[in-house]
Amino acid sequence: MTTRLRWFVLPLAAALAVGILHASGIAQERVATSGASPSRAIDVSASRVFVLVGKTGLGHEHGIEGRVKSGFLSLGGTTNAGKIVIDMPTFQADSAEARQYVGLKGTTDADTQRQVNANMLGADVLDVARHPTATFTIGSILQLKSDRPNTPPKYQIEGDFTLHGTTRKVKFVAEATSTARAVRMRGKFSILQSEYGITPFSKAFGAIGVADQLTIWGDLWLTADARTEP
Repeated sequence: MTTRLRWFVLPLAAALAVGILHASGIAQERVATSGASPSRAIDVSASRVFVLVGKTGLGHEHGIEGRVKSGFLSLGGTTNAGKIVIDMPTFQADSAEARQYVGLKGTTDADTQRQVNANMLGADVLDVARHPTATFTIGSILQLKSDRPNTPPKYQIEGDFTLHGTTRKVKFVAEATSTARAVRMRGKFSILQSEYGITPFSKAFGAIGVADQLTIWGDLWLTADARTEP
């Protein structure tokens, strides 16, 4: 290689090397500073939604269990951090598991369960024929600082909850526990049925009925594999 050519090629190669290293450093910095984990699908076969329905007058408290139709979560995500689609026609009242989960004692006979289900799913309450899904579109899932070491991480979740055709903001805290194959997310929040255009069920001129406030638990299992689509 001639001296003149060497003076041209060597500086050019050095400049290219510096540029490549600089770009690599930027990419590594973005990965390192991003708090979001890969989006993971919700295992709909294992995940459940539970609801505590309070009472008014001579009414009865109920534990409700429903299934998730689809969804994903991105732990640590600051935007577009997840979506949960709840399958409303699957809601069933007062199974032994549901009552235990929401903290109710005792059991409910099969005839009462059928009556409660008919009222709950019918046109006067959830109206699942017109509103077959409820949707929680999550804006952010941010990990909270903990003063207690060796405890499961907690996340503040914020987003838009759509029920019965009405959407409202929701914010609550959920806890994540990890196993070798999955992550389990559990959290709860409360809503008023009336704020979603639902009239709480009552009869006998209001002497028997359910409370306006509902407490909703999400018990979600996230698959071990990251989603292949955003």
